[in-house]
Amino acid sequence: MRVAIAGAGNVGRSIAAELLENGHEVLLIDKDPRAIKAESVPRAEWLLADACELSSLEEAALQRCQVAIASTGDDKTNLVVSLLAKTEFGVPRTVARVNHPRNEWMFNEAWGVDVSVSTPRIMSALVEEAVSVGDLVRLFTFRQGDANLVELTLPEDSPMIGLRVGDIDWPIDTALVTIIREGRVLRPDPDGTLELNDELLFVAADETEEQLEDMLSPHHRRPQ
Repeated sequence: MRVAIAGAGNVGRSIAAELLENGHEVLLIDKDPRAIKAESVPRAEWLLADACELSSLEEAALQRCQVAIASTGDDKTNLVVSLLAKTEFGVPRTVARVNHPRNEWMFNEAWGVDVSVSTPRIMSALVEEAVSVGDLVRLFTFRQGDANLVELTLPEDSPMIGLRVGDIDWPIDTALVTIIREGRVLRPDPDGTLELNDELLFVAADETEEQLEDMLSPHHRRPQ
């Protein structure tokens, strides 16, 4: 897979290194000569250019990329890059970094963003996930499908403990993705049972989250 990354700062270079390690082709684009540190990610391609300019993206042959990542520290730039990648070059998948939470509402398909990644939101969710048992925690939002990756750790009073996974009638538009138990990642087995302190990860639609939380932890309520 070929991936273009706009923004060759610490975030962009870290993403590039990870993708290269996983066998992908990576092109890093940045308009700041100081950001062009080819020795830091030697297997990547590098381009000194403004990713907000059509001519730069044409030089980058963005139409050959399967994914475009806008990882700069400027939200306006990330939106423009995403929009150009999607509308002008037909890139199948765009991922954009959100630097300021107040701008999250703009990072949607209208701006060509398939997936937005908000560092403050992720950090907040991880803090919640670490300390909350019985609360449904939203970890990630899929913009195109109006669905979320959510997590809940089964409390001791959950009525789901001991039930077979295959016997549970999950809410519509909800899918159990995995079970994390004692540090192990388990595929949901219809014949397996749920246990106390199982960490359940679901992909769920917005409107089903409350219903899902009521099923799994009906006596545990968030403060109003």
